[in-house]
Amino acid sequence: MAALTIRYFAGARAAANGTRSEAVEAETLDQLKQLLTDRHGERLGVVLKAASFLVDGLTCHDPSAALPAEATVDVLPPFAGG
Repeated sequence: MAALTIRYFAGARAAANGTRSEAVEAETLDQLKQLLTDRHGERLGVVLKAASFLVDGLTCHDPSAALPAEATVDVLPPFAGG
């Protein structure tokens, strides 16, 4: 399983009870989202459904793609404004 650093921004940070970053182990984005929802609750789960994810700075659109070990995953909720 890949050891990852998860960083939360804006509404994702608020939904994760103010957590800025944390270490987790997950193999795919789908698995990561479930793990984070289980850890922090359904409020974060709702945010994760609409969020964008950057894996080592690159957008990840495939929820079943393998996450690289030691990657940093940024959780970016939808932002208002333009």
